Amino acid sequence: MKWSEISIQTTQEAVEPVCNILHEAGASGVVIEDPQDLITDWEDQFGEIYQLSPDDYPKEGVIVKAYLPVNSFLGETVEGIKEAINGLLVYDIDIGLNKVSISEVNEEEWATAWKKYYKPVKISNHITITPTWEEYKPEKEDECIIELDPGMAFGTGTHPTTVLCVRAIEKKITEKDHVIDVGTGTGVLSIAAAKLGAEKVLALDLDEVAVKSAIINVKLNKVQDVVSVKQNNLLEQVNEKVDLIVANILAEVIVRFVQDAAKVLKQGGTFITSGIISGKKQEVKDALLKHGFIIEETLEMEDWVAFIAKNGN
Repeated sequence: MKWSEISIQTTQEAVEPVCNILHEAGASGVVIEDPQDLITDWEDQFGEIYQLSPDDYPKEGVIVKAYLPVNSFLGETVEGIKEAINGLLVYDIDIGLNKVSISEVNEEEWATAWKKYYKPVKISNHITITPTWEEYKPEKEDECIIELDPGMAFGTGTHPTTVLCVRAIEKKITEKDHVIDVGTGTGVLSIAAAKLGAEKVLALDLDEVAVKSAIINVKLNKVQDVVSVKQNNLLEQVNEKVDLIVANILAEVIVRFVQDAAKVLKQGGTFITSGIISGKKQEVKDALLKHGFIIEETLEMEDWVAFIAKNGN
């Protein structure tokens, strides 16, 4: 079978929304080539990841590659993707060069080439993310292993926004906590919460592809008794009171449902927000404070920010 590789040169800020656009267009695999990975000093705290070649990464911005089957609708699909990416400008998202190129690859080449980007990585004190095809032995007794089959959502497990969220969850979660993960994606944050002691986790995402991916990964990690995955728009029609909410999504979306988060969280509960590019840090901070949250800690990595906030209502 022939596949078409669509390559989009964009910015770190636009990676998540561009990936979502590609998923919705039917992409059957996504690769993120971020040159920041070449200079990130992971080994001091969390051990060496793997050897990366500078030749695989762009000189400017970030490249997102997706794979689409070659068929009679391919041209229309690509044009739809371009239009949707341009539409991100309405939300004040910097799309950078927005250079789009297309090439054809064989299924055998696609199935193996992208795996070189994905190896086990220890992203926090207790959590290591590893692809299903890699053998990995824990280095510590209390190390939690999350196995992911990246499928249509490749790369999300080790993105800085995800890393910040996992580290924040480690800091705040306690045994028997009830947790909601808004915009769960591959389900990695829900799985992390379950493995770190949560009694009940509700993983929500509006994207049907993400929901299917999360369900697979939850079962793969044997936490289906703790984590339930549902298709839902943010916190709409969620009435239960929980101890912790985590949201790794765009700053603009976080601002939209801060008020709902305050209603769903128990008094003194924790709201962890990530997916925030540095330039929009103040916008999210102002929204949190406006709705009665007390910011306990700000975490930063590269150009990304996460807040740990307590519900003061």
